[in-house]
Amino acid sequence: MAGRFFALALASVALASSSPSNASNSLWQGGFHLTSEVACACQQLSKIHSAEVLSPSSANYSEERIRFWDIRSDLHPACIFQPSNADEVAEGVKILSECNAPFAIRGGGHMNFPGSNNIDGGVLVTLNKLRDYKVHKDTIEVGPGMKWIDVIRALEPHHRAAIGGRLKTIGVPGLTLIGGVHYFINKYGFAMDNVERYDVVLGNGTQVIADSSTNCDLFWALKGGANNFGLVTKFTLKTHHMPKVSTTIQTFNESGVYDFIDAAVAMSRLDEPHTIAAGGILTLQYNATTKVVSASIMGVQEGVSKPPSQFANFTAIDGPIKMHNVTTMRQWTEDKETPNQMFRIAFAKHSIIPDTDRLYEIYQAWKKGIDTLSDVQGIHPTFVINLCPIGAVRAGRNTSVGNTWDLPLEPTVWWQFSTGWDLAQDDIRVTTWSRQLSESLHEENRQLSLAREHVYMGDAGEWQDAFATFPKKNIQRLKEIRAAVDPKGVFSRLNYGGFKLAP
Repeated sequence: MAGRFFALALASVALASSSPSNASNSLWQGGFHLTSEVACACQQLSKIHSAEVLSPSSANYSEERIRFWDIRSDLHPACIFQPSNADEVAEGVKILSECNAPFAIRGGGHMNFPGSNNIDGGVLVTLNKLRDYKVHKDTIEVGPGMKWIDVIRALEPHHRAAIGGRLKTIGVPGLTLIGGVHYFINKYGFAMDNVERYDVVLGNGTQVIADSSTNCDLFWALKGGANNFGLVTKFTLKTHHMPKVSTTIQTFNESGVYDFIDAAVAMSRLDEPHTIAAGGILTLQYNATTKVVSASIMGVQEGVSKPPSQFANFTAIDGPIKMHNVTTMRQWTEDKETPNQMFRIAFAKHSIIPDTDRLYEIYQAWKKGIDTLSDVQGIHPTFVINLCPIGAVRAGRNTSVGNTWDLPLEPTVWWQFSTGWDLAQDDIRVTTWSRQLSESLHEENRQLSLAREHVYMGDAGEWQDAFATFPKKNIQRLKEIRAAVDPKGVFSRLNYGGFKLAP
């Protein structure tokens, strides 16, 4: 009966999206052509799990559809499947495969380009009901519906911390599967390096575990290989003793920008025999209207040093704000919001060996470039500096299987354009500017023998091929593993979104 009613609902969707009289109805904005494959999947899912499937006429459809960060992800799935446990995920994936239906997966919804966590006319699988967790002595089992603040809250009573997202609203699965930058990578490596086990649904609906002794090839592939191999229904993460942390928030005027970049470069090169876990979010903002530049760091260090010792080079720079505190990871993270749908946003990301003068030149070129966009409504440009110290690379190498990146044992700086704006009419202009300028600067870095090719998926533009920057032998191994675990290509051919490993 549920399947019959769902078929009627889908028929009304197809009619509405093709009817001129409904063209202005916001529910069908951009409408979609309902294929027989998608109709098959939505109807079969509804027959088995009617309470977990939303059609466009369902009361909660719109609320669930818009749980994404980038306004450009405003798409209209034919139905939304909300599994509550791993068995339901497995049944759903099997149906999607058998019906040959395109689908998207959404964890936290934070990846920032169209189609990364939503889909027009396909099936959207949302994971927000898979929120179970279990704390053990040295690990925590985490469902893919959790956000990092949920993990942090779960661990605080145990005085433990996991290596994951730095901001409150970032989801667990996406960040972990693409690598995962955290404050403490210099000592503990990336989020992927701290996963002890994955529970995975493969493309045929089979449930498997992957760890260092079982399906160890898949275990390795999921450490940076994104969503090309299966759908992870549980992550088992290492945790670290962390009762207190020392934090710093500092801002700087334009006169301090060169010294700010120099302090970042010095921190990226830091490689002490007894590593103190420390890192920060480093950004430069430019107001294209007022022409005012500011820089800021939000830094965290393990322990109770106040001010945190690893940020001494920043503290030595004159600036209007210097706030130091000793607190817990939960208290620090609770107000670090990244609100959904503040603006349309595009990224571009490249790597360079640490060089203060060259990074300052890149910053100046970015600032000059922003002036050409000053008439774009709501332009909100940020230049981001992420540090990849040698300790982060070493920590990944010291795990049982390593990771898919296999980075050289050297420090690097990952520079990023993060550009927000208001109107769809400016999409092509802004994204083209971001791509052309960032690629031009990266090519100059190549000519100067300063460039490194690794592209971190979490901050990359949709036009960037992150997998092409992996070592060739790793790309080949990933393809072989994909062929073994997903021979029909369910997570390559049918699963929209994210960065895809080439055929």
